[in-house]
Amino acid sequence: MRRKNIIVVDDELLIRDLLYDFFTERDWGVAVYGSSENVLEAVRTKKYDIVLVDLKLPEVDGISLVSKIKDLYPELPVIIMTAFPSVETAVEALRLKVDDYITKPFNINRLFKTLDGIVEKSREKSVAVRSEDVLPG
Repeated sequence: MRRKNIIVVDDELLIRDLLYDFFTERDWGVAVYGSSENVLEAVRTKKYDIVLVDLKLPEVDGISLVSKIKDLYPELPVIIMTAFPSVETAVEALRLKVDDYITKPFNINRLFKTLDGIVEKSREKSVAVRSEDVLPG
């Protein structure tokens, strides 16, 4: 089975370091960013299975970054995480069709279960789409 790859975008160094360690311990490929800078370039140049984005970021906020990612790659799963949940941002996340909206602090085991489910569903959907492309119709 192909290794899972994730981008983590969070301005808090401690969160980035913890998530990096947790993901690498579980044999995920991990790219971490402290801001939105270079994230779109990373998504363009490597195949990622999922993107985990903090809502509060320097320069460009998480909602704006997710919007840009979804414009370029609508099928790429994205999860928003935040320590400052609000109805407005939850509604905006739904509008952008994010795959989940989680609040900090979060249970790391629950996070992994959620991520695994989203990645597997996305991979199955991708395989089904490729199969439809080759079937005579």
